[in-house]
Amino acid sequence: MGSFVDWCVATQRAISANEFMDAALRGRKFRTSATPLVAQLHNARSTHAVPYAKALAEVATAAALLGTPTPQSTGAAQGAAGVQLGAAQGLVARPGLSAPTARDADFVRHAPQILSSVLDRMHENQARLLDLHQLDPFGPGAIPGLGGTSVAPPNAPATQAGQPPVQAAPPPEQPTAPAEAEQPEPEPEPEKSLDELLAELDGLVGLSKVKAEIHRQTAVLKVDALRAKAGLKSPTITRHLVFVGNPGTGKTTVARLVAGIYRAVGLLSKGQLVEVDRSELVAGYLGQTAMKTAEVVGKAEGGVLFIDEAYSLNGDQYGEEAINTLVKEMEDKRNDLVVIVAGYPLPMQVFIAQNPGLASRFRTTIGFDDYTDAELEQIFTGMVAAADYDLGEGCLDAFRALLEHQVRDETFGNGRFARNMLEAAIGKHAWRLRDVSEPTLDALRSLLPADLETDGAPVIDWTGVPGGQLEPPVEPTNPVARTEGAT
Repeated sequence: MGSFVDWCVATQRAISANEFMDAALRGRKFRTSATPLVAQLHNARSTHAVPYAKALAEVATAAALLGTPTPQSTGAAQGAAGVQLGAAQGLVARPGLSAPTARDADFVRHAPQILSSVLDRMHENQARLLDLHQLDPFGPGAIPGLGGTSVAPPNAPATQAGQPPVQAAPPPEQPTAPAEAEQPEPEPEPEKSLDELLAELDGLVGLSKVKAEIHRQTAVLKVDALRAKAGLKSPTITRHLVFVGNPGTGKTTVARLVAGIYRAVGLLSKGQLVEVDRSELVAGYLGQTAMKTAEVVGKAEGGVLFIDEAYSLNGDQYGEEAINTLVKEMEDKRNDLVVIVAGYPLPMQVFIAQNPGLASRFRTTIGFDDYTDAELEQIFTGMVAAADYDLGEGCLDAFRALLEHQVRDETFGNGRFARNMLEAAIGKHAWRLRDVSEPTLDALRSLLPADLETDGAPVIDWTGVPGGQLEPPVEPTNPVARTEGAT
């Protein structure tokens, strides 16, 4: 929380959440891919590849401490740092290496100032992180900064200043128990029929346009299968889909149902859903990306490959390699693979238009509209019931008041907002009962309006921003029809 403010101050920008989100989206790909300069230094076998990658790792570590660190932001930073270091590993000075480039020399000149600035920032944030007075017992993640601390038992001898703590003797080795017999794998759930899947689709909140289009597509494919069975010619039907809409409007949920529906009509052999983004398609070096993308497509064969924020593949040679590989794999596996790409409307239009191979394969676009207030209320009450809670008198009024103050732009989480509000209420409910040794069943089930209050603080829903929780998941803006409230 508050990371965008710290980032703007550290980079001497005007306070702007939009600039922070834009920068986060541009940098997200480097969680799993080397930066262009790291790759260039590696390919040139430059002696500065490792020092530069270490500097990037320091930057990532410092960035994780902006605002209030969370396990998600720390893990993302560690992943990005590891990728950059891993991409540069193994380069040592030895005869035959190419001479340093002008870019190398420029880095050497500026590296001390860069590292000094980064380390100063890290020290400031670490001191703030260790200030326990700033921890909020109602905040998400509960005390994320204490995972690595150790507390001495009451009777443990005090250690003298400057001396390391006494290490406890390791416990005696226990005799190894005989290996247990392998447990049989649970039987897979029975496959749902077409009618069951369509009923599940119709049971989703809202999404009237989406439901109508999926029913239409199902009818076309069902009749086409009957024509083929009767020996009649079948026209070439584009089965791949484009889903456009804001976060939390049910795109992933509908994609999963589409996979099952297509299996039920005989279009796909398995009907599984494989959900990926850029990081799972793009590798650190050219050539590796093609293999990585082909491997992902191989896992999706027989089902649906769902690519979220597909437009993040635009803009560099690695993404272009992934797109070209995807087009080839779609052609090679056209009889048993469906690809669904998803994201914000305008960027998706640009993404499809930039590659003729994609434009010829993605001809059906389904829009997911934002939920109305009434639909969000219905989603919220459904989630409450599914979690085995009851809403006390006044709870819905409190939820409506929270909803009324939400900014409905591309960062709004739609169904995720309802889920986040429920999770926050459950946390406050638990805190309220913390000292009750034997609460009644009614007390264990009942949420009160106070559990939904925000203590006067504005509710900021970051679920639509890049990265997850409090560091922005991303997609650009707009809608056209939507479903459930969790994806």
